[in-house]
Amino acid sequence: MKEYFVKKANGILRYHDFPGQEIPILFIHGLGCAGSFDYPLVAAQEALKKHRCILVDLLGSGYSDKPDDFTYTVNDHAEYLADFVTSIGLQSFVLFGHSLGGAIALSLATKCRAQIDRIILSEANLDKSSMGSTSKYIADFDMQDFQENGFSKLVQESRTNGNQMWAAALSSWSPTAAYLISKSAAEGEEPSWRELLYSLDCPKTFIFGENSLPDPDLQVLNAHNIHIEVVKNAGHSMAWENPQGLAWAIEQGIQAR
Repeated sequence: MKEYFVKKANGILRYHDFPGQEIPILFIHGLGCAGSFDYPLVAAQEALKKHRCILVDLLGSGYSDKPDDFTYTVNDHAEYLADFVTSIGLQSFVLFGHSLGGAIALSLATKCRAQIDRIILSEANLDKSSMGSTSKYIADFDMQDFQENGFSKLVQESRTNGNQMWAAALSSWSPTAAYLISKSAAEGEEPSWRELLYSLDCPKTFIFGENSLPDPDLQVLNAHNIHIEVVKNAGHSMAWENPQGLAWAIEQGIQAR
């Protein structure tokens, strides 16, 4: 694992950097997840192993530092990732973002447009969090109550409800980081992440898990000339449910014009 010091947060971002001769892919994970947890098996698939794959653990998650005084908004994450991209010499790369990591990816894309070859999103947050989403559930807590009670309750309920993988990844998060990025997701940004996606002039792909369909966004995004891929036998957690299928969908997105 490698390290990058984030000066603004006074903390260390940790990441995997798997070698490959073809265009690099930067993977940004979602809420309660970690690049080191979600994407090694995806990157190792035949479809992607020729690419350089950079898998980050966002600050506050996984193996990265978890400073208590960082603000953890979607834009804050995007800002240090823009510096990170420069530090590791990415001149042209594919940007992949899953779920709330998709919102971070879209914010990042506006900060380094010239370097983005294309953007690939899997069931990404395009609008502010709505009722029924995990981020909205978290954001509706009082911050102190979530830190002291809500976080551990969410981890335990996930285990009880059979979502063991997410519970395992979430348990490595800072409760403060989980709360503040959820609050940021619930508040949204202007322009919205959806508007940012539509404004990008690079090739764009959006990936759905088959078990997440039907979804009205499939038609909406297709109408905006966004390439669509569907991962069979998977839902929202497609990196765990069908890593081979997700890798294939990402490669299809890389090849799409």
